[in-house]
Amino acid sequence: MKLDWAERLRQQMHGVAESLGNLLVEAFHYLALFAIGATVFWSAAVSFVDMVAKGHASIDDILLLFIYLELGAMVGIYFKTNHMPVRFLIYVAMTALTRLMIADIQHNHTPDDGIILVSVALLLLALAILVVRYASSRFPSPPTSKGGEIGQASDDER
Repeated sequence: MKLDWAERLRQQMHGVAESLGNLLVEAFHYLALFAIGATVFWSAAVSFVDMVAKGHASIDDILLLFIYLELGAMVGIYFKTNHMPVRFLIYVAMTALTRLMIADIQHNHTPDDGIILVSVALLLLALAILVVRYASSRFPSPPTSKGGEIGQASDDER
């Protein structure tokens, strides 16, 4: 009984440390999300201004804007659900590889083994999306406290 005050003090100290730790982690989380979102917006705006200055947009430029769009959507989904949308990462990779393939074909005009490798990589990424979608529908995540039932629409994006 003499040490009850010490145990209560330890629990209070633990509660304060946990609350402070949660506050700092969430503050960093939101600051980083806003920084990433602002960077994506800034990069997309600079790319768009460059296209306007050129007077035209190539397919390469349009695919770059799609990459920025997917990155922005990823930041938005992560902000709302606190889950990383893996499917969007795969979409970004697919768009980047498509952009690489188109640029290679436009500049070199000669098919080579690189085109086959990029095509195989695109096929593997498409299969990865199929696996992620199947797994999320077959094995849904449990609902979380942030934003209610997250498991319904965004399971396949984790």
